[in-house]
Amino acid sequence: MVKTREIPRPTEGELELLGILWERGPATVRDLFEAVNKKRDVVYTGILKLLQIMTEKGLVERDERERAHVYRAAISQSDTEVRFLRELSERFFAGSAAQLALRALEMEAASDAELNMIRRLIAKKEASRLEASAASRGDER
Repeated sequence: MVKTREIPRPTEGELELLGILWERGPATVRDLFEAVNKKRDVVYTGILKLLQIMTEKGLVERDERERAHVYRAAISQSDTEVRFLRELSERFFAGSAAQLALRALEMEAASDAELNMIRRLIAKKEASRLEASAASRGDER
């Protein structure tokens, strides 16, 4: 049986590059260097080395068919967000996603659109909970 290794947790620098890849799609070292360099001074070889490390970790994949290697994210933004939020929830809120959400809402004002999304999510969760409750009682509709 082959063991699948767990992808390591990305560092801040790795998350920065992943964020660019998630937003823009596949990119060369030069593309990533220029994007990061707009925010802060970095050296090209630093970005290259970080991408090599990220490739070894399984965070990005490298396409070597062209002269300039092209990198793409090997992990999804959604999976990464869920992983970090789950860790945060477990570390600070005893595993309660609700407490994490409440604290986040206390920290920042939410737009009308965001509040509507939250209301829809609450309604969806309530419906799922009611369905699960009915199914456990044998009250299938």
